[in-house]
Amino acid sequence: MSITDQATAALSPLAQTAAHYDTDFWNDSCAVDELKYAIANGGVGATTNPSIVLNVLKKELPAWRGTLSRIFNENPTWAEDQIAWKLIEEIGLKGAALLMPIFEREGGRKGRLSMQTNPTRYRNTAALVEQAMHFHSLAPNVQIKISATAAGIPAIEEVTYRGGTINATVCFTVPQAIAVAEAVERGLARRAAEGKDCNIFPACTIMVGRLDDWMKVLVQRDGIALTPGYADWAGVAAMKRAYSLYRQRGYRTRLLAAAYRNHLHWSEFIGGDIILTIPYEWQVLFNNSKVEVKERMHNAVDRKIIDELYDLIPDFRRAYDEDGMTTHDFDQFGATARTLRGFCDHYHELLAIVRDSMLPNPDKKP
Repeated sequence: MSITDQATAALSPLAQTAAHYDTDFWNDSCAVDELKYAIANGGVGATTNPSIVLNVLKKELPAWRGTLSRIFNENPTWAEDQIAWKLIEEIGLKGAALLMPIFEREGGRKGRLSMQTNPTRYRNTAALVEQAMHFHSLAPNVQIKISATAAGIPAIEEVTYRGGTINATVCFTVPQAIAVAEAVERGLARRAAEGKDCNIFPACTIMVGRLDDWMKVLVQRDGIALTPGYADWAGVAAMKRAYSLYRQRGYRTRLLAAAYRNHLHWSEFIGGDIILTIPYEWQVLFNNSKVEVKERMHNAVDRKIIDELYDLIPDFRRAYDEDGMTTHDFDQFGATARTLRGFCDHYHELLAIVRDSMLPNPDKKP
């Protein structure tokens, strides 16, 4: 075995992915220990959303109780939502600080922490823009997550125009990914016309596992006799289709795969110039696996799988075809509605944790 082969064998599978391909990976959490593990294995970013922050608090609540107490003691007139957002920011900024050396080393292309705007505002363009630009002001390596809804698409354009680095989220489909990329291009064109810097590194998430989930819900709900295992390829197919269109058109937005359900959501994307945002548990699983690390991004999904999904599930057609939906259809797409409902539920659960810290239940002993 050559010295190069020995060095490669010593790397974890994710470290090999990062070292030998244009494929980057992020930690799908801002939990400090999890992010440190990711960075040690080649990770170059991290992300947050209401579900992630809620899970971080559940895991690390004792470590954050002092921060919570300080925030509401320093701000005696603030409501629980204001305190919650300040806490979200502080949790996120701790991750951003860990990533700053990577951000500086890579000239801003990597080393970013994605911070998500309020999911309950998914219908309000102005509110999304306002919060996004506030996040943009917090640290140079904060990337702003905006849902790819009917109101989110114009917000993405406006935030890009104002110099914010976006990461579209609540996105599952090719038409959403195209709408995001076009919105970014419009924003960058407006900046260029005014002589402003266009050295911005936007991303568009496709929540591949959540598209798979929606296919499986439809199979059960509508009594569809789909070949077992085919639904696990829906998100992969949508990502590869979007990636091909992005490459053809030279969009400056970078695609990002999220919502992991199996190793296809890593192994099938190796070699693509994309980002993989991987939960800690899946990172450990992949690093302990025997899956060969090799380029697969350009391997087409079996046509039989695509054809069967396309023929039997109308919502797969809507997700896979570039013109499968208009922007006004995005909010009512099943995966969008399910995800927004979950994010809003978790946001309100997060508010309840803040409320318990502000107003402990007097019926229970401390």
